[in-house]
Amino acid sequence: MTDASVRMTRQEIVDLALGALLNHGASTAQAAPLAAAIAAAECDGVASHGLMYLPVYCEHLACGKVRADAVPKLEEAADAVISIDADCGFAHPAIALGLPALVALARRRGLAALAVHQSYNCGVLGYHTEQIARAGLVGLGFTNAPASIAPVGGTRPVLGTNPWSLAVPDGAGGAAFVIDQSASVVAKSEVMKRARAGEPIPVGWALDAQGRPTTDAAAALKGSMAPSGGYKGFGAALLVEVMAACLTGATPGIAASPFSSPAGGPPRTGQFFLAIDPVATSDDAFAARLATVLAAMDEQGARRPGARKQAARRLSAEAGIAVNAATLERCTALLAPRDGGEAAS
Repeated sequence: MTDASVRMTRQEIVDLALGALLNHGASTAQAAPLAAAIAAAECDGVASHGLMYLPVYCEHLACGKVRADAVPKLEEAADAVISIDADCGFAHPAIALGLPALVALARRRGLAALAVHQSYNCGVLGYHTEQIARAGLVGLGFTNAPASIAPVGGTRPVLGTNPWSLAVPDGAGGAAFVIDQSASVVAKSEVMKRARAGEPIPVGWALDAQGRPTTDAAAALKGSMAPSGGYKGFGAALLVEVMAACLTGATPGIAASPFSSPAGGPPRTGQFFLAIDPVATSDDAFAARLATVLAAMDEQGARRPGARKQAARRLSAEAGIAVNAATLERCTALLAPRDGGEAAS
């Protein structure tokens, strides 16, 4: 049953995720943006950030790690800076509140920043930066995470996998490409998935608690993720930590509670976004120069960043979204009545 899949529509996934989140106490304002993002992840073939994570979200609602009725608060902190207090709720409603204001401000000023604090796991970072690109702006995003990467030469995790994302507009209401990559060799969720299944991980993905390479997923979760490119990957994680934690007033990864368990209170991590109007910095030269770069890639048959997600998105639209049957069963169970109440519809 593990490898079996069920075809679902995007709306069916939204409805399932929304029902489960509401059933575990989330307000509609908190649940709806997250449910939409879960469906988008499934549509793009990123199962690790889709329904697979829904039981964790529900667990964190139930234990109070995420504030179920949080109300994000927006403040224009400076001429070109917007600050959002996520109120210890999900990151998605806070970011959804801030992005329209960020885009409008960047169009007026040429460049604008959005700083989010008191936040949580934001899922697929490129999901958010792509929205900036669709508005015709270059989008940069950073999000910090609980510590899971040790510094080169050390054994104790200091920084999270700390993804960064770049989304570039195509001039036609879409994205020419989206880069979304973490500072580790692989996302920690991939190691967690192998650990749950009792499967080994490839050499080079992670280190054990003594700093030795390991293929044991459970040992890896007690140790640290391996930084991509050695010291360069750790440097990228440090860059993201400065942007997403230090500049936003969020909690550094070393002090944040884990995303993967109910231990600790709200993680209070952060996100930082930059939106840049290419016309403001390059007049009309941006599109021509971007075309030159992309043509040099395309003529070799090379794959643009994010191309696999785009292909999965097209296939999902044509044939429906393939959802792991075991995952679907676990998520459907989240709709069952709780504490004597009625089941979510």
